Amino acid sequence: MSATPFIDADPDPQERQEWLDAFSALVSAHGAARARQILDDLALQARQQRLGWQPNLNTPYCNSVSVEQQSPFPGDLATEERLASIMRWNALAMVVRANHAYGELGGHVASYASAADLFETGFNHFFHAKSDTHGGDLVFLQPHSAPGVYARAYLEGRLSEHDLQHYRQEISATESGARGLSSYPHPWLMPDFWQFPTGSMGIGPISSIYHARFMRYLTHRNLLDCGGRKVWGVFGDGEMDEPESMSALTLAAREGLDNLVWVVNCNLQRLDGPVRGNGRIIDELERLFAGAGWHVVKLLWGSDWDGLLARDADGALQHALAQVVDGQMQTFAAKDGRFNRETFFGQNEALRKLAQGMTDEQIDRLKRGGHDPVKIYAAYAEAAAHSGQPVVILAHTKKGYGMGTLGQGKMTTHSQKSFEAEDLIAFRNRFNLPLSDEQATNLEFFKPAPDSAEMRYLQEHRARLGGALPQRHTACAPVPVPDLASYAQFALQAGAREMSTTMAFVRMLGSLLKDASLGPRIVPIVADEARTFGMANLFKQVGIYSSVGQRYAPEDIGSVLSYREALDGQILEEGISEAGAIASWT
Repeated sequence: MSATPFIDADPDPQERQEWLDAFSALVSAHGAARARQILDDLALQARQQRLGWQPNLNTPYCNSVSVEQQSPFPGDLATEERLASIMRWNALAMVVRANHAYGELGGHVASYASAADLFETGFNHFFHAKSDTHGGDLVFLQPHSAPGVYARAYLEGRLSEHDLQHYRQEISATESGARGLSSYPHPWLMPDFWQFPTGSMGIGPISSIYHARFMRYLTHRNLLDCGGRKVWGVFGDGEMDEPESMSALTLAAREGLDNLVWVVNCNLQRLDGPVRGNGRIIDELERLFAGAGWHVVKLLWGSDWDGLLARDADGALQHALAQVVDGQMQTFAAKDGRFNRETFFGQNEALRKLAQGMTDEQIDRLKRGGHDPVKIYAAYAEAAAHSGQPVVILAHTKKGYGMGTLGQGKMTTHSQKSFEAEDLIAFRNRFNLPLSDEQATNLEFFKPAPDSAEMRYLQEHRARLGGALPQRHTACAPVPVPDLASYAQFALQAGAREMSTTMAFVRMLGSLLKDASLGPRIVPIVADEARTFGMANLFKQVGIYSSVGQRYAPEDIGSVLSYREALDGQILEEGISEAGAIASWT
């Protein structure tokens, strides 16, 4: 492509184009592997020449999976969109009704409104439940989107309308014979429903990484074959500011956890305002994850944008999208098609030409990638098939999607829990819900007939994936309890001899590890304090887990306390990360 006004001024555009043409010829003639080798050699040469050059970790502001590369969508798009609309409505009705009953009850509508399609594509096509033929995926779900998961369980028949009426009302639910629904995912509060706690913020991300690593640990120690299973996490962009969200990214990459997929819902807003009003959170996260060694999949624009981007011959649209800060992008989400035509597409003649022939309504309906099941499926399929690295999908959405002038893209949308009649009717109309005005204003829950196309579709797709999710299983084979004398004889015969609790614990642990039944199932978790607590003898006895074994000879190899790493090592040495040790424990 020739130089354009949208590329920084070049003193010699012809020379630049010759370099680009030469590189294209190299790729065509010798393939991608050779091209990568040449790029690596050039980067090395640049460092040796002390040019101060650093690679740009940001890719163009477009979908990572091109139209030509995207996997065909295997579902019925119209049915899936109707189901997602029903979930959005029932989630909204649940929260608003609860706050009508108790004015300060709280709850969130806008988060799930932005994430519904991300959830539904996973539930319909990717999230495996535990079954006779599959060990089950581990799915960590954004806590503020819990109402949407309850809405799905209602359609599945796992929760009743009476249960939904007791959202955030666990105490009164018990008194009235209903099942109270907890504010956020937590197995202590709903023991057979939620797999994992994900609130407060940051717990889900770090826990998902250590669970993915623990699945590898179980496989390498021949305790449980976790092959074919994934750990999925759906989190928020604002949540990425939590230290726990970011602290274990390099561990996931170092361990090559390609059984781990994160979906970060980039709706650009947290409770008070934009996540990065004067910046661009998707660019920032791309650099961070790529630098940590993750494979990054950007899911930015829906199918409606494909034609516009294909016609963007001179790069005007790509350039414009790359310049918009998130605060302005939020404003575009909150405004209508006319505003976006005048403000965004009206920046220059090239953009105006691209938007010619489009009505204001068509511009208003241009979807971001996280609201298009076709694009979401393509990104998820790419992530599920990737090997060698953990994957993060950065999904661009609108907070409060479909909430209209009351909530879509509004600064206050996170706390929006009260709707006027006209707002409810507008929401109904926006998602083509089969509700009368009276049903909409009364916030009636909607459930299609059992034999409807939607209900059959929902049940059939979950059946193919092993059944309902989330669902917590606690049944396990009992392990014989060792006789007390077999591991604590020293204590039984101690008499008046004094011993520190630490020494007593370590001696008991060492003996328990030798028990034929219980021993292999004990997982010592250490946050870099084994020597301090007199546990160094366990290094050689049971070994320290390493996914690559031990590629070096430790300097103390001849010692009884030698630092021994092994593929089947039993100790989880977490280093100086107490949060990581706790994540492994949970």
